[in-house]
Amino acid sequence: MKKFIEKLQFITHDIEQHTHIEQARIACEAGAKWIQYRCLTKNDDDLLKDINVIAEICDDWGATLIVTDHIHLNGKADIQGFHIEDMDADFTELRTTLGEAVTIGGSANTVDGLLRLANEGADYAGFGPFKMTTTKPNNAPLLGIEGYENAVIILKNQHIKMPFLAVGGIKLEDLEAIMATGVFGVAASSAINQAENMRDAYLDFYDKVIF
Repeated sequence: MKKFIEKLQFITHDIEQHTHIEQARIACEAGAKWIQYRCLTKNDDDLLKDINVIAEICDDWGATLIVTDHIHLNGKADIQGFHIEDMDADFTELRTTLGEAVTIGGSANTVDGLLRLANEGADYAGFGPFKMTTTKPNNAPLLGIEGYENAVIILKNQHIKMPFLAVGGIKLEDLEAIMATGVFGVAASSAINQAENMRDAYLDFYDKVIF
């Protein structure tokens, strides 16, 4: 089943400036069509309180709501899909558990990881990190522009059509070069939600990614 995958994906995060709900609302009011709720610090009751409000916001603005991990919440709120950060997760099993209608995305930091996600039926992948990032720290090598160029060529040569997005430390000034590599799109968090004006920051990203 082919899914709608947005080219600019906004990821909420635990920050002092804005709650997850505020981040989702500001992004949607700026035109966001994809909200990834990424909260790994709350219990299920508090997660659902956030998710139910964000789901209403997404519904009002016609945005897709994706939740990071927490697949046990499937069916308990109006969630369209899940982004799984565990790079060892079995996506074939996840598809069986969640069903065909649920959008499932994964994370990869190597081309082999992208190929595995595609072969196991992921709907999309976040591929990074592009540069150093504080949103999701890890020890993976930085991909840079060359890493995306290489991945695009390899997947094209193997006739793999799974969309993958650049992610990790991406700033506005990086977008033109990143999109020129042929990647499907960009996932962003701190460059938008920690900007002085979050709405303007989202719109600036939008203008560079959606064209």
